[in-house]
Amino acid sequence: MPVLSATNLKHAYGLRIILDGVSFSIEPGERVGVVGRNGVGKSTFLKMLAGLMQPDSGEVALQRGARAGYLHQDPRLNPDETLWGEAESAFARLHELHQKLDHVYEEMATAEGDKLEKLLAEQTRLTEAMEAAGGYSIDHKIAEILHGLGFTDAQFKIKVSGLSGGQKGRLALAKLLLENPDVLLLDEPTNHLDIEGRLWLENFLKNEFSGAVLLISHDRYLLDNVVQRIVETEDGRLIDYPGNYETFRELRAERRLAMLRAYENQQQRFRQEEAYIRKYKAGRRAAQAKGRETKLERAKEQDQLERPPEAHSFEVRLPEAPRSGDMVFSAREVSKSYPLEGGGEKTLFKNLDILVSRGERWGIIGPNGAGKTTLVRTLLGEIAPDSGMVRLGSNVRIGYYRQTHEHLPADKPVYQYLQDTIKKEVPGTQMSEQAARDLAGAFLFSGTDQDRPLGQLSGGERSRAAIAALLCSAKNLLVLDEPTNHLDLMSAERLEEALCDEGGYSGTMLLISHDRALIDGTCDHLLVLDGAGGIEVFHGSYSEWHEKDVQRRRERDRAESEEKARRERAEKQRSSAPEKKKTEKPSAGPSVNALARMKTEQIEEKIEKLQSRIKQIDAAMNDPDVWRDHAKASRLTQERNEAAEQLQPLEFEWARRAEEES
Repeated sequence: MPVLSATNLKHAYGLRIILDGVSFSIEPGERVGVVGRNGVGKSTFLKMLAGLMQPDSGEVALQRGARAGYLHQDPRLNPDETLWGEAESAFARLHELHQKLDHVYEEMATAEGDKLEKLLAEQTRLTEAMEAAGGYSIDHKIAEILHGLGFTDAQFKIKVSGLSGGQKGRLALAKLLLENPDVLLLDEPTNHLDIEGRLWLENFLKNEFSGAVLLISHDRYLLDNVVQRIVETEDGRLIDYPGNYETFRELRAERRLAMLRAYENQQQRFRQEEAYIRKYKAGRRAAQAKGRETKLERAKEQDQLERPPEAHSFEVRLPEAPRSGDMVFSAREVSKSYPLEGGGEKTLFKNLDILVSRGERWGIIGPNGAGKTTLVRTLLGEIAPDSGMVRLGSNVRIGYYRQTHEHLPADKPVYQYLQDTIKKEVPGTQMSEQAARDLAGAFLFSGTDQDRPLGQLSGGERSRAAIAALLCSAKNLLVLDEPTNHLDLMSAERLEEALCDEGGYSGTMLLISHDRALIDGTCDHLLVLDGAGGIEVFHGSYSEWHEKDVQRRRERDRAESEEKARRERAEKQRSSAPEKKKTEKPSAGPSVNALARMKTEQIEEKIEKLQSRIKQIDAAMNDPDVWRDHAKASRLTQERNEAAEQLQPLEFEWARRAEEES
């Protein structure tokens, strides 16, 4: 039985039909993705299912006793509450159940007979409801979800009023997940999540959340890894496809091809009928031709098929950019920090060495606030590094896509803006109106949209116009800072096609993005910031790096787990061992009597040797390759622990003597 269903929903904004008699249902535990172009009614559909909007006609039904949770894009949070307190408010229902259960216990103290039986039944019901709502382990759940969505312990006491817009969005998502409804209605839940947060959310929705999920997302990997069914909104309809997003793409292409063939076959029949009518309209077969003409007009009016939406690949020829030098830019031992309000400083990256050659595509990834944009601006010479040297190559022409578009002329139509960009950026080159319209069409602007002024476009449409202009401006180094933030799935795919070598762009690229599919599809090198000052240079795709990173974490966790087990065994042996005999083998560290006989210079020399060895081991263990050799990692870990055990009594004795001398 469906946990949530909708029947014959109809809705329009003026003359524009958004939903035209659509029906839908989702079963308990099912995961469904909703896709479609921006502005075709995805969010409207979700709001109606959540009861936040009323359709013009039709019904929405939620299973009796079930709860639906909707992720508001403009979350309603208490500004005076702390981050932790606001997250904890998700358990208001649990607190209410606690109070009811306490009241039941009070009544049970004096109840007898039938009343006691009823109270016992109520106690069982409330206890089961409490367990479903989180039970008594809510602190652990709150911390787990807040950490998963990128919050640190230090942020738990910050007031909601002090959070950024992105942090409030993540808090709203955390609160909704903690509420644990029977069906989650998620409208772009990854908008404010970095890659680590998206991976965590994927795992949570796939493996931990037991309810149903209806998900609008522009993250192709999230849809691939979570959903089992895709619903596409198109021309006021809902079109159902089984499988994940990759399967949906294949099935949609097959469906559109079949629709195109049927459309073309019908058009061919219409043309044949029209030719027959023209040929015999005035001859002996005029009556027959007249009858066929009437029949043709009726068919065109009642049965004519619509031409399916075009699904062309990117086939626009972009202006050729001038050739840059072989070395586009280089950085040597570059570091950058910034001061913190409470004192101290935060290191964004340090001692970066990198050489970017012509034609390479570099993806830049890392947590929110790690300094990705600052890194790019430092490499381009817009910001001076704290130390190190940056050098730009010869004949490098930079095209920079930033996250804001205030620079766009509000009164210019899209096609004219593209023409003016070519005229300004590529002197001596003229782009015809038809070529400009072809480029606009390649970025999914329909005929009428090409004539709309930029000031009347949505955020996603302005982003598409800005990207199209950048690609036609003949720059040999493209710098793209979160280009898919406002793009729908089709637009993101079109951008990916344009940036590939096959798409026409052959220059060098720096791409800041959390869109893993875009990074995988366009980048062959990575700069990975860890948010703590570390930066990794990786030659390969995102998927290759992620596979390596997962393996690296597993090996580190395994080594830490084995070391913890070794310590626990050693502690258990020490606590259960009988009193040591005098003949027992001495411990690894020097005895008290041995220390007393040693000269201070000897102690200092031994301390220096041990400290030097510990430093060498720490440096070795920072190498990711060490963790691939399990035996070597365990050996180094054990050696470091033994050196630390030997060092402790020596330092204690040295400090004791220094205090006596003073």
